[in-house]
Amino acid sequence: MADITVRGAGIFGLSIAWACVQRGAKVCVIDPNGAASGSSGGIVGALAPHVPEKWSPKKAFQLQSLLMAKRFWAEVEAIGGVPSGYTRSGRIQPLADARAVTLAKARAEGARDLWHQHATWQVIPVPDTPFAPLSPTGWVIHDTLSALIHPRQACAALVSALAAKGVHVTSDGADGGKTIWATGAQGLEEMTVNHHRLVGAGLKGQAALLRYAAPGAPQLFVDGVHIIPHLDGTTAIGSTSERYFEDPKGTDEQLDMLIEQARAAVPALLNAPVIERWAGLRPRARSRAPMMGAWPDRPTDFIANGGFKIGFGMAPKVAEVMADLVLDGRDAIPDGFRVEDNL
Repeated sequence: MADITVRGAGIFGLSIAWACVQRGAKVCVIDPNGAASGSSGGIVGALAPHVPEKWSPKKAFQLQSLLMAKRFWAEVEAIGGVPSGYTRSGRIQPLADARAVTLAKARAEGARDLWHQHATWQVIPVPDTPFAPLSPTGWVIHDTLSALIHPRQACAALVSALAAKGVHVTSDGADGGKTIWATGAQGLEEMTVNHHRLVGAGLKGQAALLRYAAPGAPQLFVDGVHIIPHLDGTTAIGSTSERYFEDPKGTDEQLDMLIEQARAAVPALLNAPVIERWAGLRPRARSRAPMMGAWPDRPTDFIANGGFKIGFGMAPKVAEVMADLVLDGRDAIPDGFRVEDNL
């Protein structure tokens, strides 16, 4: 009989299972659709921080998680023998005008105060490399906190590490011990049906994978578009954010426009062929922050959901905090992240 049953084998469920196993718990992971069957099976994987200003518990939590990521993924890879695609190679953002340059320089001061010696935020000239964005001012932001990961590979790495510890993802089974519900968009929609107001929902995202190799280069963020040079020699572009849609897994002209936008911003991508088009639902809780904690009126049930756009970046810290809560009864969930904030 398991100490912990994790329902859902996306990035939150797998990461929490891993954290619990690392502490010696007996864990069962159940997902009828298999590992990474939802948005965690995507292709983008930008682990990027919020701007270093107007500090909040959410930003502090994210900073801690981004700083934990290198060790977290190194341990997963070492135990499971499967690469996650993680690297902390930084991020470049072009600056459109003089006002943007001034604001970016002011934020560099914020980064020194808030990120301390862990990472830097600088305004620099556009790098003289092929994989660089056009910039009207000739200046860009370069931060060294941002990292990238290949979502599918990361989930596969966690599945392999868990298997090495004797834990396998199964399609069905009875709950044992305490149950953690990390069921993504479907789980948020089910909670909403049984509640008097919106708890959360799935928002559609579309992304593309191009055959262009720039492994180790900083990721690019241009006019809201993430351009991610994966370590496997592909480059991902994403994502749209769609509240209204007919086909949750279909791609359309919105993705075409996103690809053209990326190619216009980075001339090196102009002739790079598209090798995959992807779409799926990403879980967004009503509060827009991750939703964590005990399930009210269900004494042995817990919730970890709502990692909209930031799930992979938040996963190491979410896993640690949920393991603290479920295994040790220690509640370190920050304000704004609680289940009650969405109910």
